[in-house]
Amino acid sequence: MPLGPRDGGEILALKTPDPRRRIGPLPRIYPPDAGLLRAPRAATMWRGGATAAFAARALRLRLLPDPILHPGMSLTPIASVRSSSSASSTEAVNTVMEEAAAVAVSVSQQAGSISDALRHYGRCYWELSKARLSALVVATSGSGYVLGSGNIIDIAGLCCTCAGTMMVAASANTLNQVIEIKNDAKMKRTMRRPLPSGRISPAHAAMWATSVGVAGTALLAWKANGLASGLAASNLVLYAFVYTPLKQIHPVNTWVGAVVGAIPPLLGWAAASTELSLNAMILPAALYYWQIPHFMALAYLCRSDYLAGGYRIFSFADPKGKRTAWVSFRNCLYMLPLGLFAYNWGLTSEWFGLEASLLTIGLTIGALSFLLEPSPKTARRMFYGSLLYLPAFMAGLLLHRLPNEQMPQNLTEKTELNGVLYGADLQDEVRQKHEDRKHFRVQSRPPVAYASVAPFPFLPP
Repeated sequence: MPLGPRDGGEILALKTPDPRRRIGPLPRIYPPDAGLLRAPRAATMWRGGATAAFAARALRLRLLPDPILHPGMSLTPIASVRSSSSASSTEAVNTVMEEAAAVAVSVSQQAGSISDALRHYGRCYWELSKARLSALVVATSGSGYVLGSGNIIDIAGLCCTCAGTMMVAASANTLNQVIEIKNDAKMKRTMRRPLPSGRISPAHAAMWATSVGVAGTALLAWKANGLASGLAASNLVLYAFVYTPLKQIHPVNTWVGAVVGAIPPLLGWAAASTELSLNAMILPAALYYWQIPHFMALAYLCRSDYLAGGYRIFSFADPKGKRTAWVSFRNCLYMLPLGLFAYNWGLTSEWFGLEASLLTIGLTIGALSFLLEPSPKTARRMFYGSLLYLPAFMAGLLLHRLPNEQMPQNLTEKTELNGVLYGADLQDEVRQKHEDRKHFRVQSRPPVAYASVAPFPFLPP
């Protein structure tokens, strides 16, 4: 039976609309139960599904225009939604990236400031400690430790001794600069140091000196012994609070400073053998006598600078340089027999006696040329010669050294005090051999009269 308009005829006619034809106003859509009284049940169900499908298609065409007739407006709602969502997401990403960049910049600035501060204070501590001079002190202390050791050298003990000596030397040099701020500011050679230039405050420098000095002394007392720690503390006090003020009072400060430079080898020897003996004095004596010509040449070359700084040195009262050159030459003569003493006292082999004598003769020739013709040229030549002499002398000592015999004896006595009786016969035999060797060395030792070489060498002329 044909369907009329009210029965869905219009719906059947528009079942397949032409997509190119523009859809006019929406047709009237009857409720699904409008034809239930006149149509069969199957036709009624089909009409309801077709009506819903047509309505959905018409609504979609109304919302989304024909892409052929309106290509620019086909996806306008979706595109606008997508563009708005993409724009908001892009803005969010840009905001996150900007915040991350700001955080990275702040972190890099903080890291840069921290690194700059560490570099600044590290440089100031390096200059306050006079690191190169402190390294020379550490080298002499380490040499004394090796010379005072037996057949086996305790590497850990050597490292701890050198570290403690370095800290104590850094503390002494810093305190020296804290006390001499005004004097250093007047000298061209020292006016750029951290304290005169204002790169660090005196209170900060004093705190640094106190901390490293206490730490170095405590390290020596812990890892070495009380004798080494006491020598380090006494040397710090002697340098900072005796030698430093004395530089502005009397020229004898040069000889006091030579004593300060001679103590580190004794410190190393004491750390290795727990006591001091006669053959431990070879390297300290060499350092004591060596510092006099070394500093006299420097004092002659820098007389005007020391005068501007207010320091009292020996060359002030000697404008021609004759007395300064004579003091240098005389101390070089005192160093001539040190190599023979080192061999005779059982510290080194016979080869060191020859090598040390040749080295000292070379330095003495430089001092003699300075004595015959005092001038900046000869003073500079003697100064450079002294710089070469000390490393060569210490290297010869270490190369030709003989193990310290006092070290096994100390270990044996400590074992006996602890009550260890194992190997008593062997200990008696070792002790007897040591006494025989000691008796032989005492017999071969020259008389003590050479120690009184006139004038008394440990005092200024």
